[in-house]
Amino acid sequence: MSALFQAAWFLLIRRWVIRIAIIFFTSTLLVVLLFKWVNPPTTLTMISQRLDRGEALKREWVPIEGLSKNMQLAVICGEDVNFTEHHGFDFAAIKAAMKHNERGGKVRGASTISQQTAKNVFLWNGRSYVRKGLEAYFTVLIEFIWGKKRIMEVYLNVAETGPGIFGAEAASQEYYQKSAAALTKSQAAGIGSIFPAPRRWKIGGYPASGRQKLILRAMNRRGSSLPYLQ
Repeated sequence: MSALFQAAWFLLIRRWVIRIAIIFFTSTLLVVLLFKWVNPPTTLTMISQRLDRGEALKREWVPIEGLSKNMQLAVICGEDVNFTEHHGFDFAAIKAAMKHNERGGKVRGASTISQQTAKNVFLWNGRSYVRKGLEAYFTVLIEFIWGKKRIMEVYLNVAETGPGIFGAEAASQEYYQKSAAALTKSQAAGIGSIFPAPRRWKIGGYPASGRQKLILRAMNRRGSSLPYLQ
């Protein structure tokens, strides 16, 4: 009886695990498909800032046609130089980051724009293995379903760009009093320079000023080609 009882429980648990896995995959797939055409109305980061800090959020969604190539190039050069080549994960950057972190000092990350977009839209901030696993899962989905153009569009509309400021358009209006479509290379690099710590770093201040120069040089070397826009 004991063996039969244990076998029955095992089958019941397995059945429910399979059901939960199917429900999870189906529901997340549907949400990712929806957001291919419908803009995400908010994110957990936006919600937490409004609730925890009581901040009035500044955000204005614009389509990718309203985001200058300069802004797109700035985040590619500053955040993910291989964005147009990889399929969601930059394994060379991951390997380099692991070697750097083994030597100690400040921890270096290797998240791609695709990974950051997956985290910003679908997940919460944190460093747990569960969150990183889910981030990888959603990264694969958006790379396959959205493609680079939609990933860049969403990224530049939901990324935090200052205290209570989200997206390139709101940042452009806040810092330069102009549309993101009209940003110069230097201005785009300025916004890109604060992406690692948008609540603490200021455009033109330390260390963002040095990073702005590096991004601008990388933009000039790279040229204006963005294959996903063709």
